[in-house]
Amino acid sequence: MEMLMASSSATAATLYRPPVLPLRSSNSLFYIGSAFTRKPLFGNHGAERKLIHSFRNSSSPSSSSSVKVQIKCGVTEINESQFSEVVLKCDRPVLVEFIAGWCGPCRLIAPAIESIAQEYEEKLLVVKIDHDSNPKLIQEYKVYGLPALILFKDGQEIPESRREGAITKAKLKEYIDALLKSVSIA
Repeated sequence: MEMLMASSSATAATLYRPPVLPLRSSNSLFYIGSAFTRKPLFGNHGAERKLIHSFRNSSSPSSSSSVKVQIKCGVTEINESQFSEVVLKCDRPVLVEFIAGWCGPCRLIAPAIESIAQEYEEKLLVVKIDHDSNPKLIQEYKVYGLPALILFKDGQEIPESRREGAITKAKLKEYIDALLKSVSIA
């Protein structure tokens, strides 16, 4: 166990801190030190998000042992150059969410989308595309409102799969179930 010393002008107190170790958990909750956090620790590299934080566990300042962890998340952010490979050539249906950082409704439904991605991970791939960074895709698929959801299967947009605007988790689940049933995957 690592020991920290804290001192004030008159007294010295010894504080104990548990080792900093990763904890196996859901895709978005991590154990860092002695508290749980939902801070984004991810960077986008290629078509999958990876944990970019390394956890250090040392009992002395000179020790340099570290634990590096890669955690795949339910929703992956892709760009125009990855779209063809990730979405159009995928062997299972792909739900594409068009979002923007400044879009309030996009942030509002993000937890529901993440939950759906985890719940349907065997049946469905969920990706998100930033509206501002990918203008060619926005123009090609005529995305006029955000957030926009479009389901693709076998490289084609599923007719009647478009949905724009915020949606509750329950309605999102109904929407996904109906779409998967229509493409006979459910």
